[in-house]
Amino acid sequence: MDALIIDFGSQWTHRIHRTLTYLDVSSKIVPVTTPVADILKADVLIFSGGAIRIGLGDAHQTGNSREYIEKFQGPILGICAGQQFIGMHFGGTAQPAKGPEYGKVEIIVDDKDELFAGLPDKFTAWASHNDEVINTPNFKVLAHSKDCSNHAFKSLSRPIYGCLFHPEVEHTQHGSEIYANFLKIAKK
Repeated sequence: MDALIIDFGSQWTHRIHRTLTYLDVSSKIVPVTTPVADILKADVLIFSGGAIRIGLGDAHQTGNSREYIEKFQGPILGICAGQQFIGMHFGGTAQPAKGPEYGKVEIIVDDKDELFAGLPDKFTAWASHNDEVINTPNFKVLAHSKDCSNHAFKSLSRPIYGCLFHPEVEHTQHGSEIYANFLKIAKK
């Protein structure tokens, strides 16, 4: 399986690559300006996090990512800003979360779904955001926190998932399992 990690500028993008390598998945980090034809060769796409604030007009910094979502029909996982970008692309609204989350937060799983298969109902994760995306049509919220109503979601029509927290960061409990679960979904 080949994964392309679309780099939105996160300080932890390399950790996504490292986690996938640990899970025996070939991956490559690519810029948001990568030609669409090159993206279509991958088995899965992962949009990294980044300092961009999607809801404050920074979406222009996502390069060709809109086309990637439109033309790539395989599984997609968005992390942090990547999750927010996906949510807004499909009609959701970005807004400031009830409170910014930086550091460890308790994630409460609302729907086990395949992404959270085998995980407890609550776990600690690393977050780094001010905003959240709400009301994304045809998406289902899978997890939340005290200050954020949408920490994970999935599309009801395509194999597209998003996590606002960072499963690749070592402080996130069960982070590798979340990536492994996503890869199992991708193999279907």
